[in-house]
Amino acid sequence: MITTPPLSSVFETHLPLPGRRQGKVRDVYELPGAEARLLIVATDRISAFDVVMPTPVTGKGRLLTEMATLWFAFVEQRGLAKTHLLSTRVADLPASAGLTPQDRAMLDGRIMIARRCKVVPIECVARGYLDGSGWGEYQSTQSVCGVKLPSGLRRGDRLPEPIFTPATKEEMGKHDENISFERAAQLAGADVMTRLRAMTLAIYAAAHAYALERGVILADTKFEFGYDEAGELRLVDEVLTPDSSRYWPLDTWKPGGEQLSYDKQYLREYLNGLVAKGLWNKQSPGPELPGDVVEGTLRRYREARERLFPESPLR
Repeated sequence: MITTPPLSSVFETHLPLPGRRQGKVRDVYELPGAEARLLIVATDRISAFDVVMPTPVTGKGRLLTEMATLWFAFVEQRGLAKTHLLSTRVADLPASAGLTPQDRAMLDGRIMIARRCKVVPIECVARGYLDGSGWGEYQSTQSVCGVKLPSGLRRGDRLPEPIFTPATKEEMGKHDENISFERAAQLAGADVMTRLRAMTLAIYAAAHAYALERGVILADTKFEFGYDEAGELRLVDEVLTPDSSRYWPLDTWKPGGEQLSYDKQYLREYLNGLVAKGLWNKQSPGPELPGDVVEGTLRRYREARERLFPESPLR
């Protein structure tokens, strides 16, 4: 059974597969077979402030899958990390999965077949610029997640060097919490977090340089990592999409205030306006989104895709 809102959006899926889990954006299933594999479906859901909005952004799931696939290849080709990704082809789903032709048509372009990994329960965040929750924390403490920063920085300033600012990985409906490296080490182990910090910053540095050459600033991003059945550490979930990253056009970047963006900041600003008017409290359920906000969000995601991968073989 497939649950789809109007206009061919995929808001959630109910496939005849075991182990269904629903995240903020993705539905995850276990695939049959000897190898431990997962089917990860990118829906058209969108979240902000850790709350899933009730309005789908039609086509977002396919766009995110394409971008994540391209970035996973970027990471692996440069030897920055191994990843969980095995395939994005619907044809590679086994016949024993019991999917109908309608299921397969719906899944086309929005799936990852991935190795099953035990996820490290820490969001690994790299920041090269000061914005978002980091900006709010800096205004109070002149530090972000325990990392002391120079005084006098403005919103949108580039940091002297990128910093690693971990966060707890909470269940859907709960807010992730910025924590210090020391606290992350207590939760996941000092050796693990030392390694993840190095991998996170290396991936960020390479992706930032790549984006900058194409006129885009990767201000910050978050990664997730997990251990496969052989105990190998892999980059999992998704990577460097506008859902998990803050992208700004280089030609309009001007520190000292809010930046134009190719990410969810447009949606966040709309929602902050509702909060300021007392129309929402940043708790579930989220408000229905008007058409212009949905289209404006998708337009920014598409712009990021076009600028970063203008000659993609997946196009």
